[in-house]
Amino acid sequence: MATYEYYKEIFAEVPRPFALVDLDMLDDNTRAIAGAAGGKRVRLASKSIRSVDVLTRILGSSPIYQGIMCYTAAEAAFLAERGFDDLLLGYPQWQPEAIRTLMNRVSEGRSITLMVDSVEHVEHVEQLARQGGTVMPLCIDLDMSVQYPGLHFGVWRSPVHSWEGMYPIVERIIHSPWLCLDGIMGYEAQVAGVGDNAAGKYLKNKTVRWLKSRSIVEAAKRRKEAVERLMAMDLRLRFVNAGGTGSMESSREEAWVTEITAGSGFYAPGLFDHYASFRYQPAAAYAVEVVRFPKAGIVTCMGGGYTASGTADADKLAQPYLPSGLELFALEGAGEVQTPLRLPAHVELNLGDPVFFRHAKAGELCERFKVLHAVSQGRIVGEYATYRGMGACFL
Repeated sequence: MATYEYYKEIFAEVPRPFALVDLDMLDDNTRAIAGAAGGKRVRLASKSIRSVDVLTRILGSSPIYQGIMCYTAAEAAFLAERGFDDLLLGYPQWQPEAIRTLMNRVSEGRSITLMVDSVEHVEHVEQLARQGGTVMPLCIDLDMSVQYPGLHFGVWRSPVHSWEGMYPIVERIIHSPWLCLDGIMGYEAQVAGVGDNAAGKYLKNKTVRWLKSRSIVEAAKRRKEAVERLMAMDLRLRFVNAGGTGSMESSREEAWVTEITAGSGFYAPGLFDHYASFRYQPAAAYAVEVVRFPKAGIVTCMGGGYTASGTADADKLAQPYLPSGLELFALEGAGEVQTPLRLPAHVELNLGDPVFFRHAKAGELCERFKVLHAVSQGRIVGEYATYRGMGACFL
């Protein structure tokens, strides 16, 4: 684990604010995730990384890492232009021109798979594929959420909850000369994306773990049935995709799963501190500088309010990281132009000193900075451009 003095010395001459990626920690996380995959391939979730340089580094580290799960057609085209291949769109796309751009890449030999979860999606892509004279690979998104009385545990993604819902989509795909069924995906977000070890929340943690255990059984059941039914139709899929960083432990146990998606674990943002089954190293952070002393025991930094998406809960706020022990004020949090912090007795800061924060989520940090200053062995070894730094903004 890095110390405040370690980073302060390295970044003494770097203007604030700035973002960093600690390559030593990133590489440790990369090795740990490869090991956690249990022999399955790992597809990178680009939304949680958002840097071509970081994607390249991870993909080159081990043959375990194969392919990227993109989040928009424009991003997939951007990555294809830069030599990346085996691109899976994690979400359905509708804009005709964006889909046509990907079809052009497919006709040139790129491996790009579109996501669908309805007959309407399929027919839309089919019409464009017919017009373009290109056979398009498709992946069906199988919903992994579970229902209990008064509770929807999971996220609102695909309407395909079972083989009965999947079958009409499969039939529509296989009877079209312009489409092929490339794979199926099931993302158990309530397992992969929900912490179960939050400090001071014993009952909630216990409940979440119980719900997760039930969800894991149900996800495996749904995926297995879908694969077996497809095999009975003599259909052979190129991949069966599952999970995320937070569900690798269970996803790897499913024999029919060929690959697991992972993304956030490489940076290990703040929300990843709340899992019982794993702990990765905080490889990404950002720094703002102290500009005020409102009163004894309080410093105010310039900027810093980089809040994560999702529900507007306190856990979506960026958290002070280094020096350790700093606290946000409940009535101000991390602000657009200033962030006040309460100092512990053992910490002394001066005007101009950096304060390091960790974003609650992973890739969203990169939307705020053009580069990640790459650190290794006590020095800055490069600048890793973010999508923003390359002039790209996809959502």
